[in-house]
Amino acid sequence: MSVYEYSRWDGQEFQPQSADEVFEKLSEHLIQHGDDLLRQLDDIDEDEVPELIQLIEKEGLIERDEEGKFRVSPKGIRRIQDKALSDLFLTFRRDGLGRHDSQQKGEGAVRLEDTRPYVYGDSLANLNMHETLKNAYIRQGGGVPIRLKHEDYIVHETEFQSRCATVVLIDMSGSMGRYGKYHTTKKVAVALQAMVRAQYPQDSIEMIGFYTFASPMTERQLLNSAPKPVSLWDSRVHLRFDLDNLPGRVPQHFTNIHAGLRLARSRLMRHGAGNKQIIVITDGEPTAHVEGREVVLIYPPAEKTATHTLNEARHCANAGIRISSFALIEDYFYLGLVNFVQEMARVSGGVAAYCSTEDLGQFVFESFVGGRHTRRHSK
Repeated sequence: MSVYEYSRWDGQEFQPQSADEVFEKLSEHLIQHGDDLLRQLDDIDEDEVPELIQLIEKEGLIERDEEGKFRVSPKGIRRIQDKALSDLFLTFRRDGLGRHDSQQKGEGAVRLEDTRPYVYGDSLANLNMHETLKNAYIRQGGGVPIRLKHEDYIVHETEFQSRCATVVLIDMSGSMGRYGKYHTTKKVAVALQAMVRAQYPQDSIEMIGFYTFASPMTERQLLNSAPKPVSLWDSRVHLRFDLDNLPGRVPQHFTNIHAGLRLARSRLMRHGAGNKQIIVITDGEPTAHVEGREVVLIYPPAEKTATHTLNEARHCANAGIRISSFALIEDYFYLGLVNFVQEMARVSGGVAAYCSTEDLGQFVFESFVGGRHTRRHSK
């Protein structure tokens, strides 16, 4: 039985929602649940699409792909990223983040007030024209035209800002769907994309989801993603699958940090950035690893899987890649997970922390900024 409540009309006219308001609600749904709402819209006849959806399509925030299916447009993706960043900055002190530059001097993007004589190799884009002309004027004893010589040149000092390549490894295992863990992780990742675009345009950032396997995610794929549904309920599992001949159905909800680290290292080795880092966000010990051309699924977590994963963490460290691992702890003390991320930090010389979903954003952002100016050298 439905219950309705009536009250006296206050005389105010009904104000329809704007395109921005509707898109904001759609965005929150996408971050929390993935693209199932957009898929439901695909089933509606074109002439029956709600007016509000038509409105945000007209604003260029959503669009149709080559098959006529709805998707968030590049403009919409940027809007969602910027909103996620703004929301996160409201939860912690912004002055604790932002640009953290090295003390090393050199050619860079940030011009300082300090000046110095020109040295061969300095960029003339940093020329202090006023001081340079004054030096030339004094040297030639006044008069015009002013003729510049090498010794007249004065340049601005610049702060050295090293380029950084970052891969964020996101746990997509089945347990990430509980307690809002995947929702929060995805929002942090989306916000991080916005900060890199705005403050560190010379940097690169990639997202890789790991589950039974590991795969890179585009900005749109990240936005549309969701944890893998649990498909096995056995109390003990030990399975092997040939990667070159996979069967039609393979359980997807396991935690393969090993595959994630391997893929991240492979992609980072293609970059020439001075700093390289991997940020791992997970809520469980590894329950899958790769042996040769087989993926091995073991539950409860086994020492064999941990050993393969820790060995890959060492390979990353030897390649000069910094690893920061964040363990999402629920409302109880998950000792096995904490011990594992601490061990991964020990073997890689990296960073480990365990936190709640409320603290994840600040932990990850501070680690990202710190990793940008921590130079690692191959062993």
